[in-house]
Amino acid sequence: MPYKRFILAALVFFTVSLLKAQPPKITYTEPEKEDSRRTNFEIIGKLNGNFLVYKSNHSDDAICIYDNDMKLKERVKLDFTPDQQLINVDFVTYPDFFYIIYQFQRKGIVHCVAAKLDANAKKLMEPVELDTTEVGFASNNKIYTTINSDDKQSIMVFKINSRYRDNFVFTTLLYNKDLQMRGRKERMNMPMEERNDFFTDFLLTNDGELVFGKFLRQNYSEYITKLTMVIKYPDSSSLSVNNVDLEGKILDEIKLKADNTNKRILLNAFYYKQKRGNIEGLYSLLWDKAENRKIREISSLFSDELRANAKGQDVSLKAAFNDFFIRNIIVRKDGGYLIVSESEYNTSRGNPFNRWDYMGYGNPWMSPMDYYYYSPYGSFGSPWNRWNGMQNTRYNAENVMVLSYNKDGGIDWSGVIPKTQYDDESDNMISFQLVNTGTDIHFLFNMSEKRTVMLNDQSISPDGKITRNPTLKNLDKGYDFMTRSGKQVSARQVIVPCLYRNYLCFAKLEY
Repeated sequence: MPYKRFILAALVFFTVSLLKAQPPKITYTEPEKEDSRRTNFEIIGKLNGNFLVYKSNHSDDAICIYDNDMKLKERVKLDFTPDQQLINVDFVTYPDFFYIIYQFQRKGIVHCVAAKLDANAKKLMEPVELDTTEVGFASNNKIYTTINSDDKQSIMVFKINSRYRDNFVFTTLLYNKDLQMRGRKERMNMPMEERNDFFTDFLLTNDGELVFGKFLRQNYSEYITKLTMVIKYPDSSSLSVNNVDLEGKILDEIKLKADNTNKRILLNAFYYKQKRGNIEGLYSLLWDKAENRKIREISSLFSDELRANAKGQDVSLKAAFNDFFIRNIIVRKDGGYLIVSESEYNTSRGNPFNRWDYMGYGNPWMSPMDYYYYSPYGSFGSPWNRWNGMQNTRYNAENVMVLSYNKDGGIDWSGVIPKTQYDDESDNMISFQLVNTGTDIHFLFNMSEKRTVMLNDQSISPDGKITRNPTLKNLDKGYDFMTRSGKQVSARQVIVPCLYRNYLCFAKLEY
């Protein structure tokens, strides 16, 4: 009997190991003559077994529906959108329907409209106008920003009027899953004491709170020396503002993440000891959103061992993290969290951009607020300007560092995904796509091997073990993957856009 149990255990172990070793299956869409590298697109998601992608060619807006084999079932033209080019489109996706929230300008009025469609892109309700804004001039600037909670039970549309630089006006509209308004339309003032006041990214918690930070960046594009946490509660008609004592720390780019399980907000940023110095470590702030107070702040100094693992070529130990930017924050149920950062930098005509040049270019909240209404996210990272790169610029993306912190802020383990990438046209083909399968976190990225660009897959386990997975099957020649623009659409499926002879296509990777 013990012998049989041993055989059974060995068989189970072998089967699990074999399954984990299997590379993802890749299935491609066929090129369509309407879609070029200039086509604006957004991957909507997986609904009732269909894979939906929004495509826009000038004023021709359509939803392409693909089956499980990525064969085109139907290209549904959106006949309810205006004939002119849309300013912006957002999607909130559910298992069997989705909302499309779009904005356009007619004469001097910007309209924000929502429509509900099913898994076949058929209307479930007529388009509903959510709000309008009189701008009085022709503009392609995005005015409204749409965000949703992690559980998608709450949706918020908001705008910010920056006409008076010392006093911004926030207008918020909060909806439930059925697009029914929760409460009423709110209009609130935000005093801006300094010309160099800016905002962090904006979050909507599962309880319907709007959360963001306001910070002072000295000399416009340098360091953060002053930070304020701001919360708009769903039952309040005002913004709750609380100063955060940084105790002399100098912070870099700030990233927020909602920890909905533990009812708190996690704030992370690299920090310096002095101006124009080297990145010393990670600053983390835990904020209780219900009591609106600081729970704990931790400053973890990066060790020399960590620096040695993270640094790229021709980089000193002290400067190891100077080109790193936080890309992802993954919160665990036990209160711990993962920080995923990547080394990114640009060079132009042989001259490197320093970190502060890159911050000014690459971060949307650093954009000048020189028109009356503005979106905090601008157009960076959106599908509307994927190919508007800077001329004579080489884009570089190198090592990925993963740091695992426990609930008390201590480092459990760290891991490095080594890579070297560059492109002279844009940054679309570099960087990575993160796929969280629940058992491992996979990193998909392009790498040149023997003058051929290959799609690589490396994974990291919950205990920090890094595995270089087998070469992906069905890697057809001629397909160039735009990994950073991909989207995970289910527990083990990700859709990645790619180019084939200048035609826009999509690949489904299934683990």
